[in-house]
Amino acid sequence: MSRFNPIVGTDKESIERTAQAKSLHHGRGECSQPGSADPADLHRNIIAASAVRGKGLQVRSEKAERMDDFSLGGKELEVALQHLRKLNRIFAAAGPTLYGVKKLWKRMGRPSCLTLLDIGAGSGDNNRKLLRWADREKVDLQITLADITEEACSEARKQFADEPRVQVIRKNALDLQGEQADIVTASQFVHHFTGQQLVDMAEQLVRLSGRGVVLNDIHRHWLAWSAVWLATRILSRNRYIRHDGPLSVAKGFRDADWEQLKLDLTDRLGPITFEYSWRPLFRYAVLVDKVRSFSISS
Repeated sequence: MSRFNPIVGTDKESIERTAQAKSLHHGRGECSQPGSADPADLHRNIIAASAVRGKGLQVRSEKAERMDDFSLGGKELEVALQHLRKLNRIFAAAGPTLYGVKKLWKRMGRPSCLTLLDIGAGSGDNNRKLLRWADREKVDLQITLADITEEACSEARKQFADEPRVQVIRKNALDLQGEQADIVTASQFVHHFTGQQLVDMAEQLVRLSGRGVVLNDIHRHWLAWSAVWLATRILSRNRYIRHDGPLSVAKGFRDADWEQLKLDLTDRLGPITFEYSWRPLFRYAVLVDKVRSFSISS
């Protein structure tokens, strides 16, 4: 079974491979039914949790998630996506994205029409909250869900089969060119990147947006790690969910990581408006406001 490490290399090919790696929206596994861990597994991981609460989360993990192996897929991935929608609801995953989109929308003067591109969208479930918000505000919101895996696109099409405001495309973010939407969002996606790959992907998201970018990703904290570890074992036997869920937290961010990304993007793009704020439950909402950035640079 071939595997690749998305951390190695910064050339376009390696970046594209890493772009395929999704956050928890794209787990794969062998078992399809929820269930608790066996006692031996529980004991081993309780010990592991103690280690994680120490130095294990001081820096971002560079360990590859199981989902980075794209030799697997099919039904196992479809089942994983179903379980992940439950986890997203439990951990209020959609909240930071809505927070950021609303903030940019208000700065735009509350337009009656708005376009959005969701990169690494998975089955797109986080966007339902955006659609309900658009209904309340009477905003004509058009959403494009972009993902590189056919399994995720298939699940997304099923989820939004009766929703004319949502279209699904199978695309790698790096293959898109020019302005694609007013706002580009990425939920639990950029934690798959480190170093220059992270900067390259963030820059690409900025270039694809007309107004700005909203990133929604995980706060690297031992409480979040423990909660995700427990939830994945209660809700699923899927080995990819069980492995990648806690690892996603270990690959998450703290304030210093966002500050570094801001500095790196400034080196690439010039002065930018880059804001981040902590949101429940152990998440960050990150905004890059292009219009304000251009005002600063001019």
